[in-house]
Amino acid sequence: MASVRERIRAVVTGAVGYESGLDALTVTPSTEVDPALVGALHEALAGLWRRGWQPVEVHRVVARRGQPQQTELVTDGVAAYLRGFDRSTVDQRWLAQVETLGARIWWSDDTGYLDQLAARWRLDRVAVLDLVLSLLGILAELPPVEVLVPPPGSAVTPAGRPGADGSSRVDTRLLDRVRALLAKAESTTFPAEAEAYTAKAQELVSRHSLDEALLVARGGETATVVPFARRIGVDHPYESEKASLLDAVARANRCHTVWSPELAFSTVFGFDADIDAVDLLYTSLLVQAHRAMARDEPPGGKAGRARLKAFRQSFLVAFAVRIGERLAAAARAALEQATTGDDGAGGGDPADLLPVLASRDEQVRETMRRIFPRTVRARGSRVDSREGWESGRAAADRAALPESGR
Repeated sequence: MASVRERIRAVVTGAVGYESGLDALTVTPSTEVDPALVGALHEALAGLWRRGWQPVEVHRVVARRGQPQQTELVTDGVAAYLRGFDRSTVDQRWLAQVETLGARIWWSDDTGYLDQLAARWRLDRVAVLDLVLSLLGILAELPPVEVLVPPPGSAVTPAGRPGADGSSRVDTRLLDRVRALLAKAESTTFPAEAEAYTAKAQELVSRHSLDEALLVARGGETATVVPFARRIGVDHPYESEKASLLDAVARANRCHTVWSPELAFSTVFGFDADIDAVDLLYTSLLVQAHRAMARDEPPGGKAGRARLKAFRQSFLVAFAVRIGERLAAAARAALEQATTGDDGAGGGDPADLLPVLASRDEQVRETMRRIFPRTVRARGSRVDSREGWESGRAAADRAALPESGR
């Protein structure tokens, strides 16, 4: 007779039908089923961490493909996995995601975990078994991805990156100032104030990035600095339009992106300081876009549902296109300031700076080609609403950006 673990594996792999497999588990004593099912879940998650997945990424994919309770199972699985490691061996980025998810051991022991879940969720035992078993199926479908953050137990100082935690070269105080400025830009109802706050935030990250490149150009860079990659989640709905906005922000900040729609994230390639800026600015611009879209969109309801969808999609397409135009212009202005001294910092020799920027861009592209040797150019999103297109461009023109960006 097959063991419980073998039955679970057969269901997950499709060797037996899901319903018949679930029925078999429900009539098997809980003392046999529960340890096997919880163990299978923990092993599945551990395998994903070793194959490059990070906690928030698995949480996001499960939220898209599964049930709300299954994201809680992922969070609990993260907490259970982490307890087996000394915190000194866990990368700070991994720990930050654990904190973001609020992962903690709340149950008394693993043997009673499923019973405590049933009480917590007020569900019967069969429903809980169904949630865990179907989650195992979702996790089994996830392919390996590039290891961008070392899993717990293997944290080391990544080559070419300064901190033991793999943190950015950007001073944390600078990032705190940028975040505070963007928070004010997102919360104010006055466009002029939002523009002033975001302009200052853009100025801070722009000066840092170009100063870093100038340091290299002048021969003052002693540490070996290499490009890196970070996966940034792109949530539904309108994922492709949001991915286009992220790409526009990335290109203007000397980064490149690869959009993985089936996995709900884009991989952003660049140097740490630039990726930090992309992450912060994209998040802020997305908030501004949603706020403007909600203000301008036509009424919904059954009759206007199709019109509303077309408006939102067209709005986001136009917003991304126009933001890309504005950011590209801002990037050119920032480079001109850095090489002529118009920013009051003394400037730099363009004959030195431009080759360094070109070399850095080639390093970023090479990193992207190594991780994604084959990519397919995505088709552009359709624009079915002229009203949405015009409103989106107008909102992009109002979005808080400096006249001289990165």
